[in-house]
Amino acid sequence: MRINPTPLHGTWTIDLERRGDERGWFARLFCEREFANQGLATHYVQINNSTSATRGTLRGMHYQLPPRGEVKVVRCIRGSLFDVVLDLRPDSPTFGRSFGAELSADNRRMMYVPRGCAHGFLTLDADTEAFYLVSEFYDPTLERGVRFNDPRFQIEWPAPPMVVSDKDRNWPDFDPAYHGSQAMRGLL
Repeated sequence: MRINPTPLHGTWTIDLERRGDERGWFARLFCEREFANQGLATHYVQINNSTSATRGTLRGMHYQLPPRGEVKVVRCIRGSLFDVVLDLRPDSPTFGRSFGAELSADNRRMMYVPRGCAHGFLTLDADTEAFYLVSEFYDPTLERGVRFNDPRFQIEWPAPPMVVSDKDRNWPDFDPAYHGSQAMRGLL
């Protein structure tokens, strides 16, 4: 696998290195040694799967506060999506910036989302399916979100979201007290 840095501190895209012959091909999706050599998380406690029936479905921008801050490794296994990471770590040199990339069943690219970053995606095709590893158990008391169109961050989506849950549509404007900026210090 090729682990590639992005402009967002601690965020990586991961491309598979396919090895093939007349039978087809093989690739590793995860290698503890390679992740550890890059300083990436190697312990995951959940594998989540979501499907979105409609093109233009937005899910996000979600994260959890410490001590349950999550690392996610996201892959699209059917259709395509635009995956976005938003840096909310106050000590980060890229605080407040976002990075997005297309993940698709065809390109097999994955996104590594570090602790302290919000994550979300917009489906680019109908019947899109995402599969992702998560390093911490879900804790609803520590769950937070940033609204996809919060004017403070100006996330550049490739198209207007057409389907957004009430929960994701109604996250409050960014407020360091609510969003846990003090709690997320030192996550780098």
